[in-house]
Amino acid sequence: MFNIKSKDNGIITYSDLKKPSIRIFYYVLFAVCIIITLISIAPPVWVFLSSFKDIKEFTLEPSLIPKNFDFSRFVKTWNDLKFVKYYINSFYSVAGSVVCAIVFNGLLAYAISILKPKGSKFIYGLILGSLMVPATTSVVPLFINLSKMHLNGTFYPLWFSIGANAFYIVLYKQFFDTLPASIIEAAKIDGCNNWQIFFKIVMPLSKPITMVIAMYAVNAAWSDFLLPYLLLNNSGHETIMVRLFQFRTSIKATDVEVLRAIVFAIIPPIILFTLFQKQITQSNTHSGVKG
Repeated sequence: MFNIKSKDNGIITYSDLKKPSIRIFYYVLFAVCIIITLISIAPPVWVFLSSFKDIKEFTLEPSLIPKNFDFSRFVKTWNDLKFVKYYINSFYSVAGSVVCAIVFNGLLAYAISILKPKGSKFIYGLILGSLMVPATTSVVPLFINLSKMHLNGTFYPLWFSIGANAFYIVLYKQFFDTLPASIIEAAKIDGCNNWQIFFKIVMPLSKPITMVIAMYAVNAAWSDFLLPYLLLNNSGHETIMVRLFQFRTSIKATDVEVLRAIVFAIIPPIILFTLFQKQITQSNTHSGVKG
């Protein structure tokens, strides 16, 4: 347990903890956070430990800890599924989705927030209204139109769907509204056009929100199943999630092998979040004018 006397930041400081009621509230809140954390990490821990078992041990013995940690079973499942190919496909999907999410959504938010052409408020109202429409309602007409455009079996529809995300536009727009107008005016006086202002001024100042949107896009593209399944199934470009579904519905797959495949599917997002959790949770806006 950390030294409570050293707590000098946050909503509750050491001076506040001198009051018995606040101290009790603090410890109760701390205990609730620990419980929520344990509940959150329990499923992936169970999946990881259960994947070491064979099918007999998994079905007949309810113990959490496996009898032995045999990594050769993971190697066998990896080779059987040829996961390298589907990892590469998923990375293609994720990389293009991140670029489109940042560039296209950022450009539209830049136009609405900073350029403000005629009708920008109406467009922004339509964008906000689209947030109330469930995404699944547009899957059928979207798939029909993409089929007519002969885009089946390609990553382009997956990239463009992330590049036209109302939620990301709103996030960018709200952030751009906080940028000092003097920076934009100074850039115009120096002769920058709108493209230069966006890529050389606005986007560098928007690293915090760009990091957040990039992480959202990575998670959405990596875990997306429905649209990749409709567009990429049996095309040779299947992503991890599509391949996981194909493996789960195959006759040869056992429950334990599916768990091992799930482990392979969740490892990259966990690593990514662990490495960039500080940037994800960062909410401070850093901006300034060079004199």
